[in-house]
Amino acid sequence: MRVRTVGIFAKPNSPPAGKIVPELLKWLEARAIEARLDHDAAQYAGMLVGLDRAHLAEGCDLGVVLGGDGTLLSAARAVRGHGVPLLAVNLGGLGFLTSIAMEDLFPELERALCGEHEYTRRKMLRVTLVREGARVAEYYALNDVVIGKSAIARIVDLEAWAGDSFVCAYKADGLIVTTPTGSTAYSLAAGGPIMYPTVNAICLTPICPHMLTNRPLIVPSEMGIRVVSRATDEAAFLTVDGQIGSPLESGDAVECAVTDFDVLLIRPPDKTFFDVLRQKLKWGER
Repeated sequence: MRVRTVGIFAKPNSPPAGKIVPELLKWLEARAIEARLDHDAAQYAGMLVGLDRAHLAEGCDLGVVLGGDGTLLSAARAVRGHGVPLLAVNLGGLGFLTSIAMEDLFPELERALCGEHEYTRRKMLRVTLVREGARVAEYYALNDVVIGKSAIARIVDLEAWAGDSFVCAYKADGLIVTTPTGSTAYSLAAGGPIMYPTVNAICLTPICPHMLTNRPLIVPSEMGIRVVSRATDEAAFLTVDGQIGSPLESGDAVECAVTDFDVLLIRPPDKTFFDVLRQKLKWGER
């Protein structure tokens, strides 16, 4: 597929992004490739206004993400269902998902233009908030869904279901519902397992559970997950990918189902998932 239009997603208030965006625009212009910029990328380019990320993917053949994992999570929600591959460049921080270094941006872009890029397919979660039988909100998560306590709450009561089967009644600081992609994020910090990114599974990781026997649980992704809040109104909060969400009322249900589309992430051809783990987690080399 010929790349005619590239969408640029940039991290706000990032000096490296401010330097790279003008260089990237000149590089694309020299190859007669159109660029669509989000508001932050437009600011770095000296433009008055850019495009809302929700509309940036329209007509794009490729997305370039300049930032960290948080920027990529936002971009993934923006391109969902469009089939636009994302080339994510790490501009600092840990960067599990943004594994392409700044100095490799233009070589990897050349590979993409020649159709030589390799990518991995990642599933998202469609998250539906149900209140008194009505769907009141819908979100999409590449990493995770967290039902946690609000700032002044001491502990929350949650019920979890996998498909039609009751799993557990939790008393905890919260519960993480994570995709394999998100298993190296908040879930890992809470004691959850690392899952290979293409495994068809969902993991439930309790946060500081009252019962020490409440351990992380992996279930088949086709089962879907439903979490019901038994906490008082606004004592629990729903957070999606650490970026968006809503306070929960007592009896609210959060339903998580794997999407029927994939997010395409371009990866360096010489770097595997295990290479990333060794680099980011400081695992020993041979």
